[in-house]
Amino acid sequence: MTDDMRPVGSDEDLRLRAVRRLKKKHDFYAHLLVYVLMNAFVVVVWAMTGADSFFWPIFLIVPWGIGVVMNGWEAFRGEDFTEAQVRREMDRLA
Repeated sequence: MTDDMRPVGSDEDLRLRAVRRLKKKHDFYAHLLVYVLMNAFVVVVWAMTGADSFFWPIFLIVPWGIGVVMNGWEAFRGEDFTEAQVRREMDRLA
């Protein structure tokens, strides 16, 4: 990997990126906790009101689950964009 492909920045920039990434991870875990607790509650309501009928909580679990997966993808997906990638995109837009 050449120098122009690595993100450029000072220790302060690196710290800010690290803090931003840690916040995304923290927010993901909070989102995951709310997802699990709320859907468990909905499944309990379904079970107490006629579990022999159609499993209607699936209409909440699946779409919200997609949102949780996308949130996790953003929080854990690898490195930020390199300076070379940003420059290529800027050149393409110009």
